[in-house]
Amino acid sequence: MNAPALPAFPDAAATDPERLGWMQGFPPGADRTVAFADGSAWVFPRTRWAFSHMRELFPTANVSRGDGPVALLPRAERDDLDSVAFTTLDGRPMSWGESLAANYTDGIVVLHRGVIVCERYFGALQPGRAHSAMSVTKSFVGTLATMLAHAGALDPASAVTQHLPELKDTAYTGASVRQVMDMTIGVKYSEAYADPDADIWHYARAGGMLPRPPGYDGPATLYAYLATLRAEGRHGEGFAYKTINTEVLAWIVKRVTGQRLSALTSELIWARLGAEHDAHYVVDGVGTEAGGGGLNTTLRDLARFGEAMRQSGWFNGQQIVPEAVVADIRRGADRAQFVRGGYTTLPGWSYRNMWWVTHDEHGAYTARGIHGQAIWIDPKAEMVIARYGSHPLAANSPHLDPTSLPAYAALGRHLLASG
Repeated sequence: MNAPALPAFPDAAATDPERLGWMQGFPPGADRTVAFADGSAWVFPRTRWAFSHMRELFPTANVSRGDGPVALLPRAERDDLDSVAFTTLDGRPMSWGESLAANYTDGIVVLHRGVIVCERYFGALQPGRAHSAMSVTKSFVGTLATMLAHAGALDPASAVTQHLPELKDTAYTGASVRQVMDMTIGVKYSEAYADPDADIWHYARAGGMLPRPPGYDGPATLYAYLATLRAEGRHGEGFAYKTINTEVLAWIVKRVTGQRLSALTSELIWARLGAEHDAHYVVDGVGTEAGGGGLNTTLRDLARFGEAMRQSGWFNGQQIVPEAVVADIRRGADRAQFVRGGYTTLPGWSYRNMWWVTHDEHGAYTARGIHGQAIWIDPKAEMVIARYGSHPLAANSPHLDPTSLPAYAALGRHLLASG
């Protein structure tokens, strides 16, 4: 395939936030400040600092790690990974080591059979510092919803408006919870990140994730924004990736359980993982957690969750996610419906319970977030990759996938072959 030509950006080394001195000094100089109010936190290369400091820019809700011991990850780092070679989707030779800089990696952990074989940090990210997971958040919300369905607390066939009557006059009339979970909702909403007037930015302003212009009179909360959504097309006709669907699902999860998303994430997942650090969600002006992309975690803790999913939900000496839930995710969904999403870098994939499923020979599946956030789970290679990044362009497809996808696959083949 031929990837579209990218705008010219300075490379990862030239935009290293430590090298550029972002937010250094007391106070930092005006030309080295990253702030929410002027929008600079979302402008590259300041994003390379901001994504590792979201709690300093936005209000958040804590996700407690609990008071249990840390589940230690054994370590046996390897020196043969950087040279693993592959060909990008647009035909360029590259190595694993080169791919990290090519995609502006902030940090990466590779687990093989639960052992850390690679752990590296760049720029502003550090082992004890949380980074924005962006839409990897969606896979946490989808997992929680699937766990509730498995427990009989949530019927995927039920109507969205049965749980959220507030949405009876919106696009979600007639939609089922299952259609929300698999993103086959007919709703008018644009996720085109390069378009400054796309609906994703209106959603972000309503949720307090972007500054509002003078005279702004739009929705002031996430739920107020969801109430404005109108239908486009019919539910169940095909996959269409739209962040607001996860926001609706997160609302349903909270309504069904009577708990905040942060508390439920802690109770069912985070406090059971043996995480090293608390996580946190960005919240809107009334404290509602952003389920579509608000989670922030440290990198090793993200890898712990990936390892639990690789082991069919088992980690830290306990069954955290029911095995049947993981199996349901791994099976994927209707690949013909996925084609309607238009992801040319993802042929043969599907989307199930807010996870992306490759259906490849290794049975890989992944959580994905803009600017390069990922959990990549390769069951056959017994490999988990947790990756945080700050690529200058938001969409993984087509900007990061041509490098990341063959890199992940090549590393899986290498670990499988080398034992």
